[in-house]
Amino acid sequence: MSEWYRRSGDILTLTLHVQPGAKRTELAGLHGEALKIRLAAPPIEGRANEALLRFIADTFGVPLRQVELKQGGQSRHKVVAISGSIVEPDSLLL
Repeated sequence: MSEWYRRSGDILTLTLHVQPGAKRTELAGLHGEALKIRLAAPPIEGRANEALLRFIADTFGVPLRQVELKQGGQSRHKVVAISGSIVEPDSLLL
């Protein structure tokens, strides 16, 4: 099992390293014990967090309401919880 996520019942918890202000929004592989995500949104007025949650919801095939930012609102290091996704996180790294 990877260090950057854990599954507890229906809840998937991800540890992320987010780089706002990138050219495009994309997965960028692992960064230590976190999944690195580049975001096109700037880190202004919560725009990067909103873009991150939308990207996570799309990537994991769940509605936005099933994705929650648990830690790191003002940080590059974030923890996000996703409920009800059947996507296996390891498959995103292939």
